[in-house]
Amino acid sequence: MSTRHLGWRTAYEVLALRVTRPEWAFMNYGYAPSVDDAGDLDLPTADEPDRLCINLYERTIGGVSLQDRDVLEVGSGRGGGSSYVARHHRPRSVVGLDFSAAAVRLCRRHRTDPGVPGLRYEHGDAQAMPFPDGSFDAVLNVESSHCYPSVPAFLAEVRRVLRPGGVLLLADFRPTDAVPRLMAELQGSGLVLQDTDDITAHVVAALRRDDTRKRALIGAWLPRLAHPLMRRFAALEGSRGFAAFDSGRTTYLTARLLAPTD
Repeated sequence: MSTRHLGWRTAYEVLALRVTRPEWAFMNYGYAPSVDDAGDLDLPTADEPDRLCINLYERTIGGVSLQDRDVLEVGSGRGGGSSYVARHHRPRSVVGLDFSAAAVRLCRRHRTDPGVPGLRYEHGDAQAMPFPDGSFDAVLNVESSHCYPSVPAFLAEVRRVLRPGGVLLLADFRPTDAVPRLMAELQGSGLVLQDTDDITAHVVAALRRDDTRKRALIGAWLPRLAHPLMRRFAALEGSRGFAAFDSGRTTYLTARLLAPTD
């Protein structure tokens, strides 16, 4: 595993271990709709603090119906996305899979609800998923694949666990000069690439809008020694992470791919 991949995984594991507060449900960078989009979501009060992060899930799903479908989220993190999908998209089931055992324990404590049947969280590797062939109708992967040592291995597993005609809904970032490699990996996966979109400007707008809130949470929930690393991890304004997005050195993409039907 490269130092870059190990660094991302270590950061996620440390956050799951050190910050166990249930209020922290999402870790993605968010999506701010433009005036040309359909408009902001009508969210319950409890979901309102996570509006921009939820917007990113909705942009990734892109209108694909998940109703009565078996959904797998790979890289479910702190569980907010899987919980949101289970509550608002009326799937038959949602499984959140994550490499961090600490994150899975956190989700099992705070994200399961008897009123939301069919939602569960499992520990496992995106490159060796603990599920039989053809288990799911949809795989959701939001801001996670940049951590994987082998994206082709992940895509091969997605193809294996999807049913014929199933869909992979992916959102993630890459250094801009690495985007052609990602596109080649998607096109060579054996899945049918239906659509991709560059949403970097919307992510930058979300980072700007959410900056004050994230700074306050980092200050309240993390030890001072961790603040510099977390500012970069959260891509706060003034950090190298934010500058890379804002300057175009990092690109954020969404993609939709279909499993073959024959």
